[in-house]
This record gives sequence, structure tokens and C-alpha cells, in this order.
Amino acid sequence: MSGGTRSFEMAKRFVSQGHEVHVVTSFRENTKHKGWFKTKEQGIHVHWLSVPYSNKMSFARRNLAFAHFAFAALKRAIDLNGDVVLATSTPLTIAIPGVGASKFLNVPMVFEVRDLWPELPIAVGALKNPLSRTLALWLERFAYRNAKRIVALSPGMRDGIVRTGYPSENIRVIPNSCDITRFRGESVSAERFLAKYPHLRGKQLVMYTGTMGLINGVSYLVYIAAEMKKLKPDVHFVVIGSGKEEHKVRLEAERNGVLGINFTLLPRLAKAEMPDALAAATIATSLFVDLPQMWHNSANKFFDALAAGRPVMINYQGWHADIIRKNGLGIVVPANHAEHAAHLLADFLNDPVGIRNAGVAAARIAEEEFDRDLLASQLLEVLEDAVGVRSKLRTIPQEPY
Repeated sequence: MSGGTRSFEMAKRFVSQGHEVHVVTSFRENTKHKGWFKTKEQGIHVHWLSVPYSNKMSFARRNLAFAHFAFAALKRAIDLNGDVVLATSTPLTIAIPGVGASKFLNVPMVFEVRDLWPELPIAVGALKNPLSRTLALWLERFAYRNAKRIVALSPGMRDGIVRTGYPSENIRVIPNSCDITRFRGESVSAERFLAKYPHLRGKQLVMYTGTMGLINGVSYLVYIAAEMKKLKPDVHFVVIGSGKEEHKVRLEAERNGVLGINFTLLPRLAKAEMPDALAAATIATSLFVDLPQMWHNSANKFFDALAAGRPVMINYQGWHADIIRKNGLGIVVPANHAEHAAHLLADFLNDPVGIRNAGVAAARIAEEEFDRDLLASQLLEVLEDAVGVRSKLRTIPQEPY
């Protein structure tokens, strides 16, 4: 499911190494099931709790959903009687079942930090109440204090954790990863995607795939498209996804005269269709509003682009920008100057050799530094180290990027 790719892919690889894996998670779509139900997904025992959830919900309603799941998941995790607990956040409320099960079963907990909460909701103004902030900060430190090891998804996240006083030697940086076989396998077909959307054929495609949330600022792509219409009419912008800002993005595209001209909004694709879409892209994008706190992100869309061997355009600084510049993977455009961004993008798209070289570089770094099998073995080493089991997998040097 959306948001579950990392956990699913890592768990599959743990199963292949002979481990028994139980995933306790929420089922967010409509279902006939009430309460808990169980499935088995490629050897993984998945325990689902039906909890309606959407990015379009208010922050308060989302917090209620998180809390409901957290306390229900605590009992289920205890009943499973595992040897180690891996709690993956966001949200921070996942620390409740994680720490609770760890204490009750007297087993170690490894806490995985996928975003710096509560730093981000405070930065975007979602946590305004002083009491809410205090509780969130307490929960953050509660999770860290009770973790035998912490996994951070970026160097910046690691630094944020260290600032709370947690020992750096117990933190491992394991970012999101590249499923190269899935995005560059023999079954991948750009033609299949273009046959479904023939008006995109013959265009240079600038593609965004993912959530249209408040922090993503996808409307910025509309403003770049409006300028690009004058510079290079053969460039077409494609946004695939959904989210709270979807209506705003559509309205802005209409208001700027680009919707249906050089800007297309497509609904969220099935997971199996995404490789075809990226194969058709000339350049993929990862976007955020202008917040320094977002520079530490480890967005799946960035790594999916690398896995597909596609150049990348981002509009933020930080470690992703450093990777792009160091390896020639694409371009970094300003966060708040669409006209300048359009000119930088047009220059890039006018250089076929540069496009090809950036794609080759993206494919290379995906294989050498972010391959999912390599990073799954690192995460398994952390779990085995936490329980005192010596890993038989080879150790991979940390943070080559």
C-alpha cells in the first residue's frame, strides 16, 4: 500500500533470510472487515487493523487515527511474542506499541525514523498548541530513550536525533532504497504507459509521482509549466497522484492556462504501473515547499527515479541536492523562482547528451549505493545486532553518499 513500500520490501528480504516476520499495520481503505484481520503476503504475516486514514483528513483527525491504532497495536504486538520489535515512524505514536511490546516481552526495540517528528509538524504550523508540542517532544525522547538501536533515513535525521542526546554510535543511516529489478526489469514498458495516454507521445515529459500534500508544494510545477509554455512548447508536465492539495493544483493549472495544454493531472497509479510511467519520463521530480526541515527527507520518489535510471530535478537543498551535484544526476532549481527554474530546466532538456549522461549516472548510483538488497542487509544487521545475533551477511560501509 502507499507508504508501506519500504516495510514490505525489507520484510520480504528478512523472510528470504529465514526469519519469521509479523507486520502489525493499519488498513486505510474501505473494507468489510471490522477490527483485526490477517493475511500472508509473500511469506510475511500481516496483521491489519481497519483504521480510516487519508492525507485529506485534518491534522486532529489524523492524530486520533494514529492514537487508535497505537493502543490497539500494543496488545497485538505483545500477543505475537517476538524476539525483536522494529517500530517505524512516522507517526511518533508508533512508539507506544513499540516501547510497550519491547518492555512487556523484555526484548529490544529498534526505532526507525523516517521523518523528524515533531520538528516537521511544528515547522509547518500543524502543532500550534504549546501542550501538543510538549507532548510530542516528550514522545520523541521517550521513543529514543527506549530504543536499543535507531535507524535514520538520512544523515540530517541522524544529526537531529543526536541533538536530543542519543548516542551517535547506536544510530545507523539506512535511507530509502532502489528496487532496480522492478523499475528496470524486462517487463517495464514506457510504450504501455504512452499507449494509455497517447497525447503524451512525442513530448519531453517532466514527471511528478506521489502525494500532493501541503509540504509538497506541487503547484510550483504549474508555475514552471506556465513559463515553459513560452520557452519549449514540446515539454509536457505530468503529475500522478492525489492528496489534500490536488484540487488546488488543478485550479492553479486552469488559472495559468496550462491544464490540458502542457500540464496533465493523472490519478494515482497502481504500484505495478509506476515503473512504466517513470520509463516514459525524460526527467523525474521531487518537490517540497521552502522549509529547511524538509532538506533531510528520504522521499521514495527520489530513489524510484534513480532505480529507473532517470535524471532528477528537485527544488530543495540538503543531501539529495549534494548527491545530484556530486554525481551529475540532474538539476537543483530554486524553491521560489519558477521563471528561473523553467530556464534551468529548459537548458537541461535542450542537451540530449546531458540527459543521457544524467540517466546513466542515476542508474549507476542506484546500483552502487542504494540497491534495496544491500540496504535490507544493513537493516537486518542492525536487528540481529540488537538481539545479539552475529550477522552472517557482509557488512557494508555506511554512508558512501
